Amino acid sequence: MKLQDAGNFTENIHLVDYLSEYYQKQTGADSLISDYGRPRESLDGGWQFGVDQYDNCLRSRWYDEVHTDEDGRPYPVDFSFDDWETIPVPSCWNLLRERYFLYEGSCVYTRTFTFDPVFGKPGERVFLRFGAANSSAKVFLNKQYIGMHTGGYTPFYFEVGELLEAQNRLLVVVNNTRERTGVPCENTDWFNYGGIHREVALLRLPETFIRDFFISLVPDGTYSRIQASVRVDGKEQNGAAVLNIPAMDIRVEIPIRDGRGEIVFTAAPRLWSPETPHLYDMTVSYGEDILTERAGFREIAARDGGIYLNGNEIFLRGVSTHEESVANGNAVTVPEIRENFALAREMGCNYMRLAHYPHHENAARIADEVGLMLWEEIPVYWAIAFDNDDTYKNAENQLSELILRDRNRASVVIWSVGNENADTDERLSFMSRLVQKARDLDSTRLISAACMVDLKALKIDDRLESYLDVIGINEYFGWYEPDFSKLPRIFENSRPDKPVVISEFGADAKAGVRGAPGRLYTEANQLAVYEKQLETLSGIPYVKGLSPWILYDFRCPRRLHALQNYYNIKGLLSADKRYKKPAFEAMRKFYAAHCLNREYIEAQNDNIKQ
Repeated sequence: MKLQDAGNFTENIHLVDYLSEYYQKQTGADSLISDYGRPRESLDGGWQFGVDQYDNCLRSRWYDEVHTDEDGRPYPVDFSFDDWETIPVPSCWNLLRERYFLYEGSCVYTRTFTFDPVFGKPGERVFLRFGAANSSAKVFLNKQYIGMHTGGYTPFYFEVGELLEAQNRLLVVVNNTRERTGVPCENTDWFNYGGIHREVALLRLPETFIRDFFISLVPDGTYSRIQASVRVDGKEQNGAAVLNIPAMDIRVEIPIRDGRGEIVFTAAPRLWSPETPHLYDMTVSYGEDILTERAGFREIAARDGGIYLNGNEIFLRGVSTHEESVANGNAVTVPEIRENFALAREMGCNYMRLAHYPHHENAARIADEVGLMLWEEIPVYWAIAFDNDDTYKNAENQLSELILRDRNRASVVIWSVGNENADTDERLSFMSRLVQKARDLDSTRLISAACMVDLKALKIDDRLESYLDVIGINEYFGWYEPDFSKLPRIFENSRPDKPVVISEFGADAKAGVRGAPGRLYTEANQLAVYEKQLETLSGIPYVKGLSPWILYDFRCPRRLHALQNYYNIKGLLSADKRYKKPAFEAMRKFYAAHCLNREYIEAQNDNIKQ
């Protein structure tokens, strides 16, 4: 007899597979909308919030808001939405109450809002936009399940026009449980913040609208041809879109057939670079829809063992950073992003590695403005379940959402498909497919991954290298590998035919802790590691960039040494970014020796902070 046929079966306490119905309706990269400059009706602010450790909202369908039985008699329920505590959106729940700090699981967010269709136009379509929620979100509007999204750092959308009323209730079940088959998986080296940590808004769009717009230089070395593509959504699938770039006196039509169109035309743009981060305001229109964009034009290439920006060989003077702050976790603010970029510029950086997941879209837009090249990546991190089909689909979707969101950003020069993964057959298949997906979506950027050296053969040797444009290498000689003499031997044994970026190196140091260079966790020891690393790396001709680990200390529950106190303390600055460790100055001096534009960088620091 089936469980459901038992006379004493009660669905909300006996049904084990209560989640499967929700997984039948997922949103992903296909839902993304180019929405820069579009008016948004913000749903940020105070939301009612409840920790739901046993997933009772989903088990008992609280979103139905049923308080009576079939005969109309009232019965008790285990929720009272409007009496719950109020928390801000966006935010991370871990930092709002001490009792939530280490909580992982489901939490229920809900709020009511008004919607006035009077301001709309006939045929108007309305979309609900989430900037990100970590790491899965199941969304309900007016007692209807509208779908779920998996992946904690990329935006997602739902079309909701037919469900909206004058008064509305929005309910979101967010779950940050670490999972073996997740992306990332259950074991990482950063704090697993939970919550709706980026903005929520409504978008009103015409019946037929521009869903995606992509513009860039044709990567042919001429710097004189621009390519643009448009994808429209709606009934009017055939027509012409119009692209306007006033500063270049450009107005071109893009024929649209079956919802898609592309064009290549001749132009003479001022090229974007860290020294001259020139951007162009532009619009693309189709029917009643007008989309604005602000983009730069540059060409990034890897050839002959070097990295070239606009035809000039460059050295990537960088640093890695997490999206983290003491006050806000990964719900970072625009001033915090600008502060990070200003600190990187002060160090002499022309590039930053945004680890280990997609950072806020504001980061790439600000980097466009201030002139910092970016490495962006997805959390295919450590021991991902490479043999699991759903894990691959999740990773590919997150990669697609990142690329579609940021491929108009001139600052983004590298897509990374993963970090520190063992070289197995399953991993090679998984990540090589991600590389191909990245190339299909965007052929104008370099593709990399942060690999590890082969410690048995003492050489740079990873089968994934053959698929990459730039080889990223994480190595911690002088720290996790105390025998520093192995590092020069690795470089002697390696003869890569592609440029190498040392995507990580470093050592822990507690801010303010003095001591001899050989004493672990001291500033002097960190400095000694950096000095030996820089002395070695500066003599390796195929190393074309550095992004040491990491700009500032960040929370991590796996760090239990008394001096760590649940922080990864490899930062060049303290967690609050008020204190610079001596290794910061060592990097600044090293980069100054690799920089021909120091006066420009010093002038730019003030601009970044504005």
